[in-house]
Amino acid sequence: EVLRPAFAVRAEPRKNSAPGGTSRPTEEQRALPGGAEPEEWQLLVDTCAPGEDFDGGTRGGNPSPHGRMERLLRHTGVPAGLLFNGVSLRLISAPPGESSGWLDFRVSDMRETAGRPIAAAMRLLLGQARLLGVSRQRRLAALLEYSRKFQNEVSERLADQVLHALYELVRGFQAAHDLSEKTLLARPLREDPDEVYRGLLTLVLRLVFLLYAEERDMLPQNETFLGSYSLAGLHERLREDAARHPDTMDQRYGAWAQLLVLFRMIHDGARSGDMALSPRRGYLFDPDRHPFLEGRDEAGRRGERIEPPLVPDGTIYRVLEKLFVLDGERISYRALDVEHIGSVYETMMGFRMEIATGRSIAIRAAKRHGAPATIDLEALLREKPADRPKWMRDRTDREVNDKTKKAVREAASIDALHAALDSMIDRNATPDLVPKGSMALQPNEERRRSGSHYTPRELTEPIVREALAPVIGRLRDQRNGTLDPQRLLDLKICDPAVGSGAFLVEACRQLGDALLEAWRACDAMPEIPPDADEAIYARRLIAQRCLYGVDRNSVALDLAKLSLWLVTLAKDRPLTFLDHALRRGDSLVGLSRTQIEAFHWAGDERSFQTDIEVVRISKLLERIADLRRQIREAGEDVSDRELRRLWEKARSELNEVRAFGDLAVWAFFDAKKKEREGRLQSLFGAVERGETGRFR
Repeated sequence: EVLRPAFAVRAEPRKNSAPGGTSRPTEEQRALPGGAEPEEWQLLVDTCAPGEDFDGGTRGGNPSPHGRMERLLRHTGVPAGLLFNGVSLRLISAPPGESSGWLDFRVSDMRETAGRPIAAAMRLLLGQARLLGVSRQRRLAALLEYSRKFQNEVSERLADQVLHALYELVRGFQAAHDLSEKTLLARPLREDPDEVYRGLLTLVLRLVFLLYAEERDMLPQNETFLGSYSLAGLHERLREDAARHPDTMDQRYGAWAQLLVLFRMIHDGARSGDMALSPRRGYLFDPDRHPFLEGRDEAGRRGERIEPPLVPDGTIYRVLEKLFVLDGERISYRALDVEHIGSVYETMMGFRMEIATGRSIAIRAAKRHGAPATIDLEALLREKPADRPKWMRDRTDREVNDKTKKAVREAASIDALHAALDSMIDRNATPDLVPKGSMALQPNEERRRSGSHYTPRELTEPIVREALAPVIGRLRDQRNGTLDPQRLLDLKICDPAVGSGAFLVEACRQLGDALLEAWRACDAMPEIPPDADEAIYARRLIAQRCLYGVDRNSVALDLAKLSLWLVTLAKDRPLTFLDHALRRGDSLVGLSRTQIEAFHWAGDERSFQTDIEVVRISKLLERIADLRRQIREAGEDVSDRELRRLWEKARSELNEVRAFGDLAVWAFFDAKKKEREGRLQSLFGAVERGETGRFR
């Protein structure tokens, strides 16, 4: 029944078409594509029972009318579908391999005088003229394709706003730190200031994840959650507060505490009355990962009552406003592909947190999508007047015009310098002078000069398809061309410089489609959970079993994990376990198993190891491989806690093996060529005495 729409609209009307070009269905047409090429069909139309909820599942765990239409569109390649339940018309776009989108036209709205523009818009979009009376370049399918391309521009502009939101959070937590008498961030700022940067970045990733999940109905839709916990509800309340009390938003507190409750609920799950939220687990929402976000000094004390940091409501409102609104219009995360969202958060990479050594300002980036650089005005003032323009250029990559040069050289005070550079200040980063001792977000040299970059799907899709085609081709049965699902799940795809995961996301999509094809061809479709989409279910298996990535940047790995979580997100399932598959490391430097067992980069040619040591390392590697196999082959019923336990055990076994490899690599790079053998010999002696811990 999934492949039985009530009506289908073709690109050209057939002889049996009714007025308006809607064909009465024949058996041939119902079993699409029905002898016609899929691209000849423009629109599939289905009617529901009067008042039936488009998003509500039917008895027996069957998918909702919306879900059925999405599956039908993806299966047939038809660009759009239309549902009608007597109350609303819903236009759905679900291109194969891309995010779906929908638009509702409510009949009650269109019956009102104020709703006439909505009715006119529906006629312009779905009328006979649009479907049949204009050239192909102006028909519905072409409009939907153009809309998807426009997403690139939206995501680029949204990326700038998200970076501004990160700066807002820096200022908000600085205010909370000051109100705590400098205790809130004392430990991370003293030991590792970048922990604050990573924590605030994690916070933005949480918000982006929640926006994506809320708009895709992956979180509860009942009144309790929507009114008291959702980001959309919080944004509306803060917007009302800002309209009524604009002067006191930064002296009001409470929004941050609500966000902390929501983060805990996402991680641990929650249930109250008719509201049920399944635990997502995963380290993205782990309260112990950045305990300072909750006002705690250290992890491991989650059961105690916490005092949330006094982050101003004004900060949270401005952050949400930048995430929700673009040019005065509400942003639809539902319509954005994962790659588009990737471009949004990739702009936040490549920073470090510093403590201002004097009163400072941020200078606008020289290039588009670059990052503003913060400079110390007190240090600039101490420079000789003639050297000041060069000092600025070295730190910001910005040339100063003649008028500004003159003013900078003549400045005799901080206020004069501030005024001279007024036209170059990035107000989103530093609306005012940053006081000495405050936090300042600083781009590294590469980020400042080259800006942020992401790989759009227009590039990843053909590259991945071309790379996977021969691999999948070899897995096909030579007699009938069918794929074996198990052989497909045994594939291992590794991106050695994963970045934000654009190529792995595309590989996940394409391998997921291939897995669905294999299940159908072999009549081996597994039992899909009632609340799961079969395409998402296939992608989750692919992500857990087939995809691997390495990157030197731990922040990039966080982004890659988020990308894969979004593309495999299921309504009531934990986040796909990826800790074993996406690892921090250097793909260009390392040793093979043979070299590690020999404790020498020459492998079997020379060896400091005894046979006993070789056997011991070999057994360790076998145990590690077995633990990783258990993680890869774990079913949906295996808890995140159990997967994490297996991974922690594998990591503890791996530590000793890693020590051998790390020390051998260290000896190779740290000593001169003639001294390497001696250095390796001395390190092996330390290994034999069990002293490897002192080298960490």
